Amino acid sequence: MRVTQSMLANNFLNNLNTSYSKLAKYQEQLSSGKKINKLSDDPLSAMKGISYRRTVAQVKQYEDNFAEASTWIESTNDALDEANQVLQRIRELTVEGATDTKTPTDRQSIADEVEQLRDQLVNIANTKVKDKYIFNGTRTTEKPISGDISTFDGSTSLGMNTNPVKIELSKGIYLQVNANGANAFSDDLFKDLNHLISDLKSGTSANGFDSYLGKIDGHIDNVLSELSEAGARSNRLDLMKDRVTQQETTATKIMAGNEDVDIDKAYTDFSVASGAYIAALKVGAQVIQPTLLDFLK
Repeated sequence: MRVTQSMLANNFLNNLNTSYSKLAKYQEQLSSGKKINKLSDDPLSAMKGISYRRTVAQVKQYEDNFAEASTWIESTNDALDEANQVLQRIRELTVEGATDTKTPTDRQSIADEVEQLRDQLVNIANTKVKDKYIFNGTRTTEKPISGDISTFDGSTSLGMNTNPVKIELSKGIYLQVNANGANAFSDDLFKDLNHLISDLKSGTSANGFDSYLGKIDGHIDNVLSELSEAGARSNRLDLMKDRVTQQETTATKIMAGNEDVDIDKAYTDFSVASGAYIAALKVGAQVIQPTLLDFLK
């Protein structure tokens, strides 16, 4: 087959264009720091990148959920711990009130303090986190205890919701973040406190003031039980958070390995492509025959 000047020129231009494309590709990689700047660069890696990004986005969403769960659990722990302290103080006052040497005036003063502590328990039961009540189950927009608690005699129920509030912390894995308010702040708790206050004010108790100690101890046990469960959830939350954080680190590392360019390799490839491009220009200048215009210079 006869090779013509036109064929040499066309081959030269095609090869030169290919060399220039490689040079442009490496230059773009060095400028962006990414080895995939458009889908055509590497369709398979680009599709993998979409999957990795989706995974990282999901993990970041779970991290936001962890922050909310942590706020719920920490607030629950603090509230239950305060409730325990209040009940311990009520127990101390009950012991004082049961002392035979206490006068009616002394018991009146004790009743006044117990009354204030009872009202503080109501405030604790109505604790909110970001406009959500944490002790009313899934009815987070409704106050657990409303109305005048001083008239509550236990003949009706406070109606606190006991459904657990759960937050998704990993795909398909949910953790309860609230406590059972109806157990920690039961109907019997406020009924017993109101009876105690009434007996202290009257100065007498049908079964003696010591009879209230066992009831208060039972209420303290209920609060401690919920506090223990909240502590266990907090420990599990920490373990799950560490795992999700590790998942994010791994997913981010894989995504970077799939998309980020190896700067040293890209610079080497750029240098090789640049040398090849310059060499192609020099060879082309020698292969293409001079024109009449070149002789007239």
